Parts: sequence; structure tokens; C-alpha cells
Amino acid sequence: MKRIAFVTPWFGEKIPGGAEMELRGIANHIADTQDIEVEILTTTVKEFLSDWSIDYYKVGSEKIGNLTVRRFKVRKRDTKTFDAVNYKLMHNEAITVEEENIYLKEMVNSTQLYSYIRNHKDEYDLFIFIPYMFGTTYYGSLQCLDKAILIPCFHDESYIYINKYKSAFENVAGMIYHATPEYKLANRVFDFKGTTQAVLGEGVDTDFEFNADNFRKKFNIDSPFILYAGRKDKGKQVDLLLEYFEKYKSNHKGDLKLVLIGGGQIDIPRKVKDDVIDLGFVDIQDKYDAYAAALCTCQPSSHESFSLVIMESWLAERPVIVNEDCNVTADFAKKTGAGLYFANYNDFEGAVNYYLEHEDVAKEMGKAGREYVIENFSWPQIVKKYVEFFEKVIEEHD
Repeated sequence: MKRIAFVTPWFGEKIPGGAEMELRGIANHIADTQDIEVEILTTTVKEFLSDWSIDYYKVGSEKIGNLTVRRFKVRKRDTKTFDAVNYKLMHNEAITVEEENIYLKEMVNSTQLYSYIRNHKDEYDLFIFIPYMFGTTYYGSLQCLDKAILIPCFHDESYIYINKYKSAFENVAGMIYHATPEYKLANRVFDFKGTTQAVLGEGVDTDFEFNADNFRKKFNIDSPFILYAGRKDKGKQVDLLLEYFEKYKSNHKGDLKLVLIGGGQIDIPRKVKDDVIDLGFVDIQDKYDAYAAALCTCQPSSHESFSLVIMESWLAERPVIVNEDCNVTADFAKKTGAGLYFANYNDFEGAVNYYLEHEDVAKEMGKAGREYVIENFSWPQIVKKYVEFFEKVIEEHD
């Protein structure tokens, strides 16, 4: 294996987002440690929250570290038509074949990118596409099915049931999953009998240091607190966390706080404004220290394919609370014994009270989580598993 390309709708060194961070991590670690030429094929779009019709970056190639990044002009799109179909999908409404075509056509797309893949296919051993729902993955993989591997980041959501995806995804050479529940979901929705598949996980930086006292002193927080780290929007169900926290505070006296770190904005209920501390973006060291200082980290989202947040919390030796509706994070919590999960408010209340009343157990749960992450998701292990999988797919399709 000499040359591979990762294909993604946008790429930048500081773009937030789980799939974006994962791509940077695996691409850079392979490029830095293996004798493999690694490229990024992407559009000129800036990021997820930007206008998908605007060329933010210049067309052309550049070197970023050991990666060659090739950017292709984004296709102008009919945003209004797309939004109408996407609204239905976001609200789990059925869409027609015509609407499926609109969704894919008016997604992030680049005609030049697809032409490049098609015309230069023989110059690469593999093309790895991430994540699944974008035009760059659907149309891009159709140009090179026998050399295409997907890191789909599947969730049990309306988008995965778009019928048009079957024509591409069921014919790719390989599929990589982050966790067993994602694998099970994929094989319930798609027919992957002829596709090489593997549950490989995701790489995590495991060697960071953390200091709870430094965080408390810097931000003047002496009270016990639940930590939420990530984008603050309803898609991540931060509103549910705020609702539960407000109810908890109305039922319990005490000085428990909720600390939010990360981008985005969300309305904080008036009754708990004094108990919710929104720090916005913080330095990476402050983030690690925040994990260590927290009573626990709460990941309320029901749509996660991995969750770097809970892994980082465990590495800082603190337990987590996750949403039972998220098969992936709930499975991690059950498998490790390093987290509790909720299906309703009463479960949430019980989990918080348990951590408050059993600090020694909480510490042991956090340590168990740390051991699990180091054993399964350190970068050397992940790179080894990914490269071995790539080689297997290449051998099977020679």
C-alpha cells in the first residue's frame, strides 16, 4: 500500500466536530508513522456551519504537515429546496424518491472532485469516505466502488434509511465502525454480505495530563458540578440536560452546578441561570482539567457513533452519565462499568445522587474507564488496526 485518500466534505486544522476531528487524527497518524502517502480530497467549503455554496478555500492543493490536501470547487446548490426536504428528514417524515434525489443533489457536492476520483482512480490504493450522509460520500464512492471504504458514523436516524444510499454503500469494498451497536444497525438496514467489515473504534489522545485544582482555581468554581463538553444545540440534546438539571435543582437543595464548555448557544432556563456556568470555548488543557474536576460528565445525545467526550472524561478518571437511547454510549457504559445511563428524569436524578453519595465508587469507575480507553483506543493500536484492515481490503479486491 503506497497511496490512500480520505474524502470528506470539508477539511481544516481547527474545524470542530466528531467526524472532522477523527479524520484529522487518523489521517495524520498514518501519514506520520507509516510509509504511506496520505491525501485529503475535499471541497472548498469552510465547515458544517458555513454556507455550502461558498468557496471559502482556494481551489488547488497544499501541504499541511505530512498530508497533501486537494480542494475542489463546490457545486452551487438550491438551499431552499434542500431545506424543505431536510426539514422532513429532521422530523422523521417519509420522503419520495424525487425528494431523495433532491436531498443528494443539493447536498455538499463537487463535480470536479468526482471527476478527479474517476480519472485518477488507478493512482490510489484506496479512497476512504467519512461521514456517510454527504454528497461527497455518496457520489464520490460511486466513482471507485472497488476501492471505496466508508467510515460512516451511522446513527439510527431518518437519513440512514434513504433508499438511494443502498446503491452505493452496499457495493463498497469495506466498512469501518466505531462500536458494535453501529455495526448491528448497519447490517439491519443494509445488505453487507459481500462487504468486508470491522469494528475498529476511534483513536484517542491518551497521554494528556489533567489537574482538577487548576480548573477550580482558574474559573473560581468550588461547588460540585456536572460537565457538558461539546456543541450546545438541541441536536445534541443539551436542552434535555438543562430541563433535567432544572428539575433536579427544584427537588434538591445544595450547590450542585452545571458547567458547559464548547461552541454554540442555547437558552438557559431562568430558574437555574445562577447554577449553569457557560464557559464557551476553553483551552484544551482547561478542558482536560474540567473533566478531572467534574463530579461526572454528561453526554445527553441519543445519536453518537463513538463519543470522544466520554473517552476523555474516563482518561481524566471521572465517570459519565449517558442517554440510554444512544445504543453506542450506553453500550460503552455497560461494558466498562464506568458510567450510568438514563431513560427518563428519575434515572438521571438517581445517577447524579449516586455519584454525589459514593465518591469512592465514582473514582473507581473513572479509573476503570481510563484503563478501557488506553487498552482499546490509543493511537498506536488504532493505526495498526486500520492499516491491517486497509491491507486486507486491498488483497481481497486485487
